[in-house]
Amino acid sequence: MRRRIRLHVRRTRYIIYKETLIDAREHFWTFIGSFIGIGIIGFINSKYFTAYDNLFLIGSFGASSVLIYGIINSPLAQPRNLIGGHLVCAITGVTVHHFIPGEVWLSAALSVSLSIVLMQVTKTLHPPGGATALIANIGSPKIQALGYFYVISPVLSGVLILFFVAVLCNNATNHRSYPRNKEWYKIWKRRYKHGI
Repeated sequence: MRRRIRLHVRRTRYIIYKETLIDAREHFWTFIGSFIGIGIIGFINSKYFTAYDNLFLIGSFGASSVLIYGIINSPLAQPRNLIGGHLVCAITGVTVHHFIPGEVWLSAALSVSLSIVLMQVTKTLHPPGGATALIANIGSPKIQALGYFYVISPVLSGVLILFFVAVLCNNATNHRSYPRNKEWYKIWKRRYKHGI
């Protein structure tokens, strides 16, 4: 019994120790990537729009940055999830707002719920996508006036900027790799084997 307790204590100490280690290189590249990604979108926004428009800089991009620059090996941070999740949610949010424009509580709840289910069905689950659908319903009148153009810009244009910066910054060193290579290799191998 004591031996088991000692083993559990040792494992717990190791886990706590491992979780509290600081990897300066990892934090540096996380900072650089997120700064450049959000900075480019913000720069475009500030150069071509007034500070009150904020059409290119939506809140869900901040949450996406946490995933694609901070936890790059997460399945939720991979390109299919990043791009597909935001697009599915933007289309869903705009569509729901189009059919239920007056009832914000209903359109917001319905767009987020449908977005989650559609991301699950399409295998593009990306948690910040829920915010993208929500913004289509509760955003400023200028964002709501965009209609389906909201899907193209700011969503698709912003997500592509974040993605390209993530590829550049996360692959700038040998110890980081994005997108996750094993997953892409498996997909390629499966397509090559089946002739797709």
